[in-house]
Amino acid sequence: MIAIFEREYRELRPRAPMPGLDIRFRRFTSLNTTIRLREGVLHVRLSDLLEAAPESVHHAIAHILLAKLYKKPIVASASDRYRRYVSSEAVARGAEHIRQTRGRKRISTPVGRIYDLDEVFESLNRRFFHGLLGRPTLTWSAHAARRMLGHYDAAHNTIVVSRIFDRPDTPRCAIEYLLYHEMLHLKHPVRVKAGRRCVHSREFQAEERLFPELVEAKEYLKRI
Repeated sequence: MIAIFEREYRELRPRAPMPGLDIRFRRFTSLNTTIRLREGVLHVRLSDLLEAAPESVHHAIAHILLAKLYKKPIVASASDRYRRYVSSEAVARGAEHIRQTRGRKRISTPVGRIYDLDEVFESLNRRFFHGLLGRPTLTWSAHAARRMLGHYDAAHNTIVVSRIFDRPDTPRCAIEYLLYHEMLHLKHPVRVKAGRRCVHSREFQAEERLFPELVEAKEYLKRI
């Protein structure tokens, strides 16, 4: 990897002195890659899931990391090569496996001060899914997050909803819409098409529009 980073560095910065290189693969819980420049040494940390990648992908990773660090344009072919590799079925399956086996999920409780996520889930399941969706782990977030309002973690089969909504002035339609959206991720898992991850398919979006109070719920979320 050192020779690869040296070559990509020289391509990006042909006249700059070559820094020291400290490159290591780590047992991350995801496909993490990091690069930092400290006292003239580039410290690169890569997920061990990338260690067996083809040399062309290693070149793409080196180019992308160095370009980001030195604020240079990222060559489209490098970005496309890396994206296609990590989106491949084998790598995606491996990434999911290490998230399950290495990662921890902080679970709080589905029962809030105002809303019970288990009760809301079962109500939506009956109304929109004929009661056929298996219930994942449901939990309120540890903090009242404003950026991550809700998400479905497929690796741990868990839906997390921000605790910011567990208060008396939150309309029920907002909680229902958030949970309904994440339940659609259960029904329509992420697919890979032409090397791209399709998170919100046409079928997903069509069913999302069936939520009767969609406009009101989205307007409330915008205010949050």
